[in-house]
Amino acid sequence: MNLFSAYIIQRRKVILAFLFFSLIYAVSFFMYHLPLEAVAYPSMLCVLLGLGFILSDFFFVKRKHNRLLKIKSVIDSEILFMPETNSVEENDYQNIIQELQRQAAASEAAAAERYKNVIEYYTVWVHQIKMPITSMKLSLENEDTSFSKKLSLDLFRIEQYVDMVLVFLRLDSGSGDYIFKEYKLDDIIQQSIVKFSSEFIARKIYPKYTPTSDTVITDDKWLSFVIEQVLSNALKYTHKGEIKIYTEQPKILCIEDTGIGISPSDLPRIFEKGYTGYNGRIDKHASGIGLYLCKRICNNLGAKISITSELDIGTTVKIDLRQYKLKKE
Repeated sequence: MNLFSAYIIQRRKVILAFLFFSLIYAVSFFMYHLPLEAVAYPSMLCVLLGLGFILSDFFFVKRKHNRLLKIKSVIDSEILFMPETNSVEENDYQNIIQELQRQAAASEAAAAERYKNVIEYYTVWVHQIKMPITSMKLSLENEDTSFSKKLSLDLFRIEQYVDMVLVFLRLDSGSGDYIFKEYKLDDIIQQSIVKFSSEFIARKIYPKYTPTSDTVITDDKWLSFVIEQVLSNALKYTHKGEIKIYTEQPKILCIEDTGIGISPSDLPRIFEKGYTGYNGRIDKHASGIGLYLCKRICNNLGAKISITSELDIGTTVKIDLRQYKLKKE
């Protein structure tokens, strides 16, 4: 429905009243048998004045409508600049809108404060829980038994899950937690491989790493988390064979494994939060959070992540770093 049709419907009572009074006027002249010229001239004058009033009122409504459309797209702080009201009803509506805005702002501020408190609590919690984890790892370094090695790997996994909690909470913290600089891609990859060196050795799966000469503009902490999460999944689901790390073409990082693969029916949903699919039924401890975090982080970094896989053949994860753009800190 266009604006003019809506206007006519809105003003229908006034228009009908005008037509009704015009009819009474014409009937009165007719009943008194007055000359036609005496009726036609004032009738035509009333019609012209009525049309002029309707057009003038319509253009006033149109200007107000256009201004309200602009206000609709602005931020909350500017919504206070509403058009002037010309009725008690409009004034009441504006008061209601301003009260709702005030309540929404108060709710948003309270939610932001709660979110800040949660982040602060879990940040402290992560640092506190890492202390006993580090202590246990140091104690196990003096042991050289299969049992101590297993405990060391379990502690490494626990540390990963702890970091994942903090990453999950910080996803929506805004751009302030991202610091973009130029890094050598090899340095970031090598740090991630070294971090998983014990697990590579324990599983007797050795990474086949082809160094690159690429430099990327990124946040090394967040990119490292993505690479480490992909390596973790590759190790978890690869029981024999190898894991390859290479660049398919400049700035497209590939991590390829010879693991159990992913079902074709699961591939479209692997980045959904909490989705574990067929592999999740095999690994009862799968949370379906890791790849979801990788996707969200890549979006925040301006990168692209994609996965191709075949059952019982393996999986290839590609991280397209060509989209990285330098952002001001």
